[in-house]
Amino acid sequence: YEALVARRPDAVSLGRKVVSYQKDDSGVQATLDSGEAIEGDLLVGADGIHSFVRAQMLGAEAPRYTGMTAWRGIAPVSALSHAPPPTATVWTGSRRHAVTYLLRGGSLANFVGVVERKAKHLESWTAEGSREDALADFKGWHASVTGIIEQAPVLHRWALFDRDELPRWSDGRAVLLGDACHPMLPFLAQGAVMAIEDGYVLAREISSGAALPDALKAYEGVRKPRTSKVQGGARENSKLFHRSNAITQLSTYGPMWMAGRMMKGFIHSRNDWLYGHDVTLG
Repeated sequence: YEALVARRPDAVSLGRKVVSYQKDDSGVQATLDSGEAIEGDLLVGADGIHSFVRAQMLGAEAPRYTGMTAWRGIAPVSALSHAPPPTATVWTGSRRHAVTYLLRGGSLANFVGVVERKAKHLESWTAEGSREDALADFKGWHASVTGIIEQAPVLHRWALFDRDELPRWSDGRAVLLGDACHPMLPFLAQGAVMAIEDGYVLAREISSGAALPDALKAYEGVRKPRTSKVQGGARENSKLFHRSNAITQLSTYGPMWMAGRMMKGFIHSRNDWLYGHDVTLG
């Protein structure tokens, strides 16, 4: 932020919403909800899962409700009688699972829980749910999970929707980035990472000297195969974490537990495609 405003003090403006854009061969114009129009060389629609830029570019979407609802809460570790393990931990159960990990140097504990249910909620990270409902969803679970639910000042709850791969990411001088073009389920925890990688590749292609529309197509060509693979991996993990009976749980998690203790190198190597990717190489 400091580097940005040092170059252009008026570059960041909060509380303003883009409602449409117009473009031609020489530039692009974004219209705000105030009626004001802002002109530039390029419009980057990094406006999230409910992107206005994507809606104009590709029309109304048709997301599919997955039958799952997510919870999130953060609590001070000092308030917990059973702090979660220091490493990121997946807790699995019948038709639900939870993930815990520590934040801010271990001072905060984060909980994300996913429960299968027919009722739909808002698809919004700011929507809230009741503590009673969250405790009911994880009744009888380990105190490392329920303790965070009990101590979290706010519990957010939102519905999980899945979306198909987009046919394209750009329209002349307008382009999509992050959740606006490849929203993904949270079961690989890679949404923000993919957006950061997008930003690097987009900047590189724009700086290549190619005509801007060609640079945007090159950016999509580099990023789309990777983000589609991550989307697919997250979708598969949603099934892995929710085995619903003792037989399927034992047959799935038993070999994973054994391999995690006897073949750690092999287990880790299965994620090399994800964590070992060097975005600077292509």
